[in-house]
Amino acid sequence: MPASLPALRTGHELRLLQGATQFIPVLVAAIDGAQREVRLESYIFDFQGSGVEVAYALERAARRGIGVKVVVDGFGTPPLPEVWAMRFLGAGVDWRVYSPLGRFGVLSVGSWRRLHRKLCLIDGRIGFCGGINILDDLYDQAGPTNLPPRLDFSVQVTGPLVGQIEETMQRRWLRMQAMREIRDAQLSGALQSLRASGRAPAPEVAKLPAPDGQGARAALVLRDNLRNRARIERAYRRAIGHAREEVLIANAYFVPGRKMRHALIAAARRGVKVKLLLQGRYESFMQFYAARSVYGTLLREGVQIHEYSPSYLHGKVAVIDARWATVGSSNLDPLSLLLAREANVVVEDAHFAGVLRDRLMTQIAQAGGAVDPQAYMNRPITHRALEWVALALTRLALVVQGQRYL
Repeated sequence: MPASLPALRTGHELRLLQGATQFIPVLVAAIDGAQREVRLESYIFDFQGSGVEVAYALERAARRGIGVKVVVDGFGTPPLPEVWAMRFLGAGVDWRVYSPLGRFGVLSVGSWRRLHRKLCLIDGRIGFCGGINILDDLYDQAGPTNLPPRLDFSVQVTGPLVGQIEETMQRRWLRMQAMREIRDAQLSGALQSLRASGRAPAPEVAKLPAPDGQGARAALVLRDNLRNRARIERAYRRAIGHAREEVLIANAYFVPGRKMRHALIAAARRGVKVKLLLQGRYESFMQFYAARSVYGTLLREGVQIHEYSPSYLHGKVAVIDARWATVGSSNLDPLSLLLAREANVVVEDAHFAGVLRDRLMTQIAQAGGAVDPQAYMNRPITHRALEWVALALTRLALVVQGQRYL
């Protein structure tokens, strides 16, 4: 039996952070202020640009006796650089890799079940949840992008849902701990000597933005492969089903299934303004063209689609009727909704939702090129063929992983 959606609880203080440019300095400041424990999960952990500042902060925390536990995804994050493996070992940072790729890589059954969520917990009292990886806005894993900063969001939160973050991170850690081999006892001597050397650079104190929601009602909504298989999608569909004025969604990888498409169409038919801000810059074949295969159905029903192309759109956020909002790691595509472990914060608060809506509407006005329904219908036959191939390959890949997506 699927788990019900978590109840929204009051008493939260929320800060909306846009891009790694805002997120990383605030995260580093929180880590530097930790008194007991730091837990971090990230799909990507990159050591270029500002990403390395998070690594230094984790090292500083561990050297002053804070328990530091890090989990990264075995596909999203490459092997830990040797210099950082030594620094983390010496400091006492406990670095774990979720589901390293096996012999057959992404062709293995189950290999697409990734840890895609981005969570951080400080002392059981401050949490972070969103779509931003430990990755500089001006870099990808190959180096500088020469593009403007990514469009992405995270939330810093205090209040009851921090306990939900702690519970899910602790549960994931214990499951990984149960499968981990016992460390080689010969490392213990080297460990002691390493901990005495290699001090990390001193931190710069970040100025916290003002809270975007105080006393807000909020909850953590998870997707996993056990009891929470469809929670995030159901949270979206429920909110869309109750929409009366506006549905505003920004999503990096948008290939909604039948139920989600029907929810958006039903909203548009009852007079709700449905606006989508989607990826306009080519990043990968399947994700780029598969998304465009569903445009026609939505455009015919009056859904407005805008494509963001100055840089990469990486956000996974929504605002409905300027009161309900979600910020998290889950795309509205089959990888997120059927396979990956994801985490979103759902908020009911007019002020927070209003701040996020203003950010999205600014991007739509300044950088979101509107998709013209007639131009879409008249697109070249080669584009139609590429869309068909991308969607077929997506469905085939899901069959290999034991899933169906309509």
